[in-house]
Amino acid sequence: MKKKCLLIISVLFLNVIQAQVRQVIDFNKDWNFFLGDDSAAINPLYNDSKWRTLSLPHDWSIESNFINNAPATNQGGSLPGGIGWYRKTFQLADSLSYKKISIEFDGIYENSEVWINRNYLGKRPNGYASFQYDLTPYLKFDGEKNVIVVKVDNSQQPNSRWYTGSGIYRDVKMVVKNRLSIEYPGVFISNSLFSLDNGHWEKYNKDSKAKSAGFVHINSIPLSNNTFQSQLFQLVKTIFDAAGKKVAEHKSELKLRPAESTTVGLGGGIIIENLILWSADHPYLYKVVTGIYQNNVAVDEVSTSIGFRNFEFDSAKGFFLNGAPLKIKGVCMHHDLGAIGAAFNKTAAKRQLTILKEMGCNAIRFSHNPPASAMLDLCDEMGFLVMDEAFDMWNKKKNKNKYDYHLNFEEWHERDLQAMVLRDRNHPSVFMWSIGNEIREQFDSTGTVITKKLVEIVKQLDNTRPVTSALTETMPDKNFITKANALDVLGFNYKYYDYPELPKRFPGQKFIATETASALETRGVYQFPSDSMRVWPPDYKAQDTFAGNKDFTASAYDNTFAYWGGTHEKTWLAVKKYPHMAGIFVWSGFDFLGEPLPYPNFPARSSYYGIVDLAGFPKDVYYMYQSEWTTKPVLHIFPHWNWQVGDTVDVWAYYNSADAVELFLNGKSLGTKTKTDTSLHVMWRVPFIPGTLKAISRKNGKTVLIKEITTAGKPYKIELLADRKNIKANGNELAFVTARIVDKAGNLVPEANNLITFSITGNATIAGTDNGYQADTISLSGNKRRAWKGMALAIVKSGLKKGNSTLTASAAGLPVASIALKIAD
Repeated sequence: MKKKCLLIISVLFLNVIQAQVRQVIDFNKDWNFFLGDDSAAINPLYNDSKWRTLSLPHDWSIESNFINNAPATNQGGSLPGGIGWYRKTFQLADSLSYKKISIEFDGIYENSEVWINRNYLGKRPNGYASFQYDLTPYLKFDGEKNVIVVKVDNSQQPNSRWYTGSGIYRDVKMVVKNRLSIEYPGVFISNSLFSLDNGHWEKYNKDSKAKSAGFVHINSIPLSNNTFQSQLFQLVKTIFDAAGKKVAEHKSELKLRPAESTTVGLGGGIIIENLILWSADHPYLYKVVTGIYQNNVAVDEVSTSIGFRNFEFDSAKGFFLNGAPLKIKGVCMHHDLGAIGAAFNKTAAKRQLTILKEMGCNAIRFSHNPPASAMLDLCDEMGFLVMDEAFDMWNKKKNKNKYDYHLNFEEWHERDLQAMVLRDRNHPSVFMWSIGNEIREQFDSTGTVITKKLVEIVKQLDNTRPVTSALTETMPDKNFITKANALDVLGFNYKYYDYPELPKRFPGQKFIATETASALETRGVYQFPSDSMRVWPPDYKAQDTFAGNKDFTASAYDNTFAYWGGTHEKTWLAVKKYPHMAGIFVWSGFDFLGEPLPYPNFPARSSYYGIVDLAGFPKDVYYMYQSEWTTKPVLHIFPHWNWQVGDTVDVWAYYNSADAVELFLNGKSLGTKTKTDTSLHVMWRVPFIPGTLKAISRKNGKTVLIKEITTAGKPYKIELLADRKNIKANGNELAFVTARIVDKAGNLVPEANNLITFSITGNATIAGTDNGYQADTISLSGNKRRAWKGMALAIVKSGLKKGNSTLTASAAGLPVASIALKIAD
C-alpha cells in the first residue's frame, strides 16, 4: 500500500516538471499517525508500519469519548489532549533538484515541531498561526525516500477557554517553484475607488465614458533569485474579472543579481474602468495574476483574488460600505465545526456560513484567533465582512488556564501577529484587525505600551484597515488600552446600557459592539413564565457552583443570560437604536464545544450561547434575527404543542413584513398582537388543549404568512432529510442528514429521544453524529445518537471512488429508514 502511495506522489511531481511554473500541491493525503510520544520517530528509518494511515486535516481529540475530569476541563470540551506524531514518506524525481520546495501549514494545535530527513526545521507554539518551512536544502531526489515528521504537543492542560482540538487540523500544502520566484507570503494588493465627479478623472482619460473606476495597488511583491547568475525578467500583473476576461495588464522589466532578494511595488496603481463592487449582497471578485516571465515563458505565477470595496467608520453615523450606510449584523464564531471537531472541512464551514447568511448575518468575528485561510476564501465568495482577531490574552493568563498563550506572548507575539496580517491582508472580506479580546492589561499601564506596539506592527504591514480591540472597560480613566490613543475603532463587549454614554466618554471616537448577548438556550426546552428573566449564574462568585436545571438545559425563550450579558432582544435593540454604534457581533452564531456556562461541571461539555445549536439546527431566536436582519417575510411561532392538560403555555411569535399576528387554537381566535418599540416578539398565555395552533400575519388586512403547529402523536417512523444527495468522490466532501422522529401524520414528535443507530454502505463513511444537546456524553465520532427533541444528525463523508451509498437509520420499535446518496465526480 505504501509503495503505491510513493509511486503516486512521484508521478505527481513529474507533472510539475512539465508545467515549469509554480505548483501548489495538496499534501493532505497518506500521513501516518501515532497517538503517544515516541521521539525515535524523527529517524527516517523508523518503522511506522503499525501507525494509523489517515488524511489531513485531522483532530484526534474529537475521536475520543467525553471524559469526566478531563485535564482540559469541560471548558475545553471534556476531551483529551496529549501528544501525537505524524509522518509522511515521499519521493522526488531528480529533475526537481533544481526547484525550490517548501511546505506550508495552515494551523497545527499546538506546540508543533517539524523535521525533514532528521533535520530540524523549527517549532511553532501558537496553534492558530500559519507558517512555512523551506525544505530545499534537505531533500533527496532520484527516487530516494524523504520523510517529514511532525510532533504535536497538546498535553499541557488547561490551555484554552474553549475546545481547541489537537493535531494538524488545517490544510498542508507543498509548493514547488523555480529558483527565480515570488516569495512567501506572496503579493500584497489593495484597491481604491476613483471618484468620477470631482474632475480628476479627465487627467487620466479624457475620452473615457466609464461609469465607475478604481485603482489596483500592487503594494509589494517579494522576489528572490536563488540562482548563480543574474536574471533579467519581465514582471507582469494581469487582472481578470469574475468571468475570466482580462480587464487590465501592467508589465515592467527587472533584474536581480545572484542570491539577491528584494521587494518591489507599483506606484500609482492599475486603473480598472466600469468595475463591479464587492459587497455583502454582491460579493464580486476579480483575480490578479502576478507572473515572472523570461523570453515570454512563465517562470513563476501567483494568483490573488481581490474585491473592490470602500468602507469607513463615522463617529456619529456608524459604518458605510461603498458609500451607503450599513449596519454590521454579525456573530462571533469559534473554529470547531461541531461533530467533526476542529479539523477544517470546506463543506461543513460553508454549511455554517449558509445558515448564517439565510438569517441575514453579514459579518463574522472569528474569535479569538485567526481562522483557517479557506474560511476567509468562503467569506470573500459569500459576502461576509470579517473581523480578524489575533489574541485572547497577552502576558496575563485567562481564568485558570495556566498553560495558555500568555506563556508564549512575549517571545512570539510579533511573529504571530505578522503571520495573521501577511496571510489575510488581500481578502476583501477582512475589514478590521483586532489585537485582542478582553485583555487583562487594559487595567494596568502595560496595556498602553503593548497596544501601541501591536498597532504599529499591524500598520507597518497594512495601513488600509482599522485596528480595534474587544474591550470590557467603558470608563476612559480606567482603560489603559484606550489611553494609548492608538485604536482606530473602539470595540466594546457587552454593557449595552453604556452605549448612549460612549460618545460623551470618548469624544470623536468610532464604536462597534464587538461581543454581545451571552444569552443561554437549549433547543426545544421551554420554561414558564417566559417573561421571567433568569441570570445564570447570577454573579462571578457563583460560576464554579451554579446548579441550574437538573438536565443541564436552559430555556429556549430569550429569557436566560449570563450575568455580564443580556437577552438577544435587548442587545440588538440597543445597537439598532444608536447610530454611532456601527454594528453588532452576537455571542455566538453557533454553539461550540467547550465553555458550557452556566454549568461548571460534567456532563455539560458544549456552549449554550449559539443562535444555532452544535448540530446546525436553528434555535427559535434564529427567527428573531431573521425577522430583523432580512426583508424576507418571516413568521415563526413556538413552542411545540405537546403539553399536559392544565398547563398554561406561553406562545411566542417572531414576525416581520406585517402589522400584527392573530393566533387561533382549534379554529378559535385568541386575539391579535402587535410588536412594540421595546419588544421584538408577541406573546399569548394559552391554557393547553390538544389540537392545532395557527398564526396568521397580516399587513393592511391582507394575509402575509400562515404557520401551524399540531399536537403530535406517538413516534411512528424516522424521516431522513439530506442537505445534498450528490457528493463529490474526493474523500472529503460531506452530506448532512437530519433524522426526524415523526408521528403517523408526519408531525415532529418534540419530546422523542429514541436511540438511533446509523449505518452506511458504499463508498462513504459516517464522519460523526450529533443532536445539539449540550450534555450528551455519547462520542460525536460514533454512529449512535439519541434524538434530542425529536431530531438528530448524521454526517456522511465521501470516499474516493464513484458509486452509490445508502445511509440507514434504525431505532427500537420503529421501521428502518434509509436514504440514497450518490458519490460522483
